[in-house]
Amino acid sequence: MPTKTNALSVPSASAPFEAVEIDRRDLRDDDVRIDIAFAGICHSDIHTVRDEWGAAHYPIVTGHEIAGTVSAVGDGVTKFSVGDRVGVGCLVDSCAECENCKNGQEQFCSKGSVGTYNAKNYDGEWAAGGYSQQIVVTERMVLRIPEGLELDEAAPLLCAGITTYSPLKRWGSGPGRKVAVVGVGGLGHMGVKLAAAMGAEVSTLSRSAAKADDAKALGSSNHIATSDKAAMREARGSFDLILNTVSADLDMEAYLRLLRPNGALVNVGLPPSNLSVRPGSLIGGNKVISGSNIGGIGETQEMLDFCAEHGIGATVERLDASDTTTIDAAYDEVVAGTVRYRYVIDTSTITPG
Repeated sequence: MPTKTNALSVPSASAPFEAVEIDRRDLRDDDVRIDIAFAGICHSDIHTVRDEWGAAHYPIVTGHEIAGTVSAVGDGVTKFSVGDRVGVGCLVDSCAECENCKNGQEQFCSKGSVGTYNAKNYDGEWAAGGYSQQIVVTERMVLRIPEGLELDEAAPLLCAGITTYSPLKRWGSGPGRKVAVVGVGGLGHMGVKLAAAMGAEVSTLSRSAAKADDAKALGSSNHIATSDKAAMREARGSFDLILNTVSADLDMEAYLRLLRPNGALVNVGLPPSNLSVRPGSLIGGNKVISGSNIGGIGETQEMLDFCAEHGIGATVERLDASDTTTIDAAYDEVVAGTVRYRYVIDTSTITPG
């Protein structure tokens, strides 16, 4: 029989959170059951819950920044044991057989990777995410959280961490490189920490100077208010890499002008409108505009190990979910950009009435 566990669920796009019981499947041979300690709140959760991306399947349990400990394993599991500190990110399954999976890019599985929520498992059941006290996941999708990382600070690394680590690594953040991070929020604050730890000289770009002190504490050496036209002119031709972490409609050409020749502007946010760039803005300096979508399981483990080695965790604020209106209010604060810098739900406080 399936195992029941407490969870936070939303029955429709306009409804508040409810504390409920949901079923988790019996362990298969390759499954790991995880007692979840913390689940981060990602902006993607909000877009999905509020049906802003379309095709949300209700009732829905979101959450793909999951940290906890192994409580049981299937008979065929070889990588994990009861008591191990583990995490789960944006994926809970892939085919493991296609070229992309074999190349460590499970997020691009040719069969279609299975998201942690709002996605159908290969058996046809809808996946339920990490705003819950337990989850069952195939061991291939489970990450080991190294000692030295607190579970609450590790949870957001499973999305915010890998989403920023992967493009920084791909486009060469490191010593002698100048990197700018657009937005100092849930994603941006991780981008700053990681780029600085990689050895790059980091600047931050935000609408105002309100987060300038915070940005410098995170590892930025310079903060530019994008509303300051003089400052933006002065910064032209300054950066090798710009990581755009916001989902607002921005003037891409204004940011391309900040790049040195051969520089890259990489987007990890999903703005509502199409990007618009004149070809000459790219050709004029051999510049690149690109996107990046999380990372594969191997690279995610690499990121966690890097964070442990460099003492990097997310800057978090814990949420007590015994009053579910706290989670509704937290969603509004994330949208308003007032969080410093990632909310994580203490799942032990989920208590159905």
